[in-house]
Amino acid sequence: MKAVILTGGEGTRLRAVSGGVPKPMMPLLGVPLLERTVALLRENGFDSLCMTLHYRPEAICSHFGDGSAFGVRIQYRQETEPLGTAGAVRNCAGFTAGEDFLVISGDSACDFDLRSLAEGHRQGVTIALSSRAEPLPYGLVLTDRSGRVTGFLEKPTWERVVTDRVSTGIYMLSPPVLDMIPPGTKYDFARDLFPRLLAEGVSLRGVVMDGYWCDIGTPRAYYQCNLDALDGLYRLPGEDPPPRRVVPCRDRARLMGAMAEVLAEFGADFTDGLTVTGRQGRAHLAPLADRSALALDGDGAAVRRLEALARKLEDGMDRRALDIRPEGW
Repeated sequence: MKAVILTGGEGTRLRAVSGGVPKPMMPLLGVPLLERTVALLRENGFDSLCMTLHYRPEAICSHFGDGSAFGVRIQYRQETEPLGTAGAVRNCAGFTAGEDFLVISGDSACDFDLRSLAEGHRQGVTIALSSRAEPLPYGLVLTDRSGRVTGFLEKPTWERVVTDRVSTGIYMLSPPVLDMIPPGTKYDFARDLFPRLLAEGVSLRGVVMDGYWCDIGTPRAYYQCNLDALDGLYRLPGEDPPPRRVVPCRDRARLMGAMAEVLAEFGADFTDGLTVTGRQGRAHLAPLADRSALALDGDGAAVRRLEALARKLEDGMDRRALDIRPEGW
């Protein structure tokens, strides 16, 4: 499968800690974030990549070369003038060659199951969404119960917030959508393309992804991402999963009670903490003894689903609003 990685960002807000290093090349526990992204794509079956370049392209090209050292094939497209997110992708039309493809930002960290996003894509655009308790810095995406996108809110004030679902900047695109982006023109997904697609009735779907996602655009977010990786909240692509994941909480007993209430109907075992077993594997959840947090261990996919559920409940989501199905376990 093919993927376009947007790697042209300068990282102006990160300049205080980056020293001019391109934002995608900032080290995450000693390894450039972009290298983590390439590993994630390879793990999920995306082995043919195209990187869009603008700021200090030599730093990226010299590190990755043709991609063979990283188990992928890489092409590059350089912009003399910034073309915007959608314009940069349109510049890769020769690479995509009429196939569905993934778009992902090179300056965000995530451990999403991107293969499932690709397999669920049918036509138009499929947008990977993440739930955020503090959604103000992001573009909010409104969907109906079927996942059809009904509207967008770009970085709203609290008075306008009507959802916790934000766009991660990760999309599956079909070829006809690429043809709707004017070539050689500055054009943005959120500001220009998506409102047009919505107005013209082109298929736009949003899928809430399980797992970790962080835009490292500010020094605070960058350092937090490193801490999250150390704590096991972010599974580093290309490396074995940590022995356990930790979910901090205000009241561990209350959160365990909420988890037990939600999962009891799915056959959860309560003899030693909480254990759920299903087609995603086995996951075990129990409170930590030394601090207010829950520890999770088990099979990767099942653990990530259990972690996502715990975080939603900790953020105050009503259990009746949770989309929990037995087949998810």
